[in-house]
Amino acid sequence: MSIIIKLDLQNGDILSELWSLQHKAYRLEAEMIGFHEIPPLLETRDMLSRSEECFYGVFDDSGELMGAVAVQEESPGRLTVTRMMVNSDFFRQGVAGRLLEYIFEQYPGMDQFIVSTGKLNEPAVALYTKHGFVPAGIEEVAPGVELIEFHRIGRL
Repeated sequence: MSIIIKLDLQNGDILSELWSLQHKAYRLEAEMIGFHEIPPLLETRDMLSRSEECFYGVFDDSGELMGAVAVQEESPGRLTVTRMMVNSDFFRQGVAGRLLEYIFEQYPGMDQFIVSTGKLNEPAVALYTKHGFVPAGIEEVAPGVELIEFHRIGRL
């Protein structure tokens, strides 16, 4: 069994655990897509602590952070999933899917959910497609590195 809670980034222990998870997860994505300037990799703990995003984490029974998601309502009715990260010890256990479903439940009034990932990040592309997101556009962020933006209609 596991629990999902809103993360308090002013709690030093939570912040350190989240920052560590973020760096491990995004380093793996950087290797996968061949791009190492992914913004979360350039972020310090202090920068993370000042984030305007809302973070949620899923913890196992022993209190280990299995994964986390961050969201931000960048315009009314449109919620962007700004970060998704899973501890590699918990890959292929449905952690990211549970976090997405939790977000859909926590924000039932949203008209649209938005998420982006590297085109070459096949596990993430499969995850978002499985959870009802459809490709809405592709942007080249560096030579040979493309991000896909996905949209999902909210539950009205």
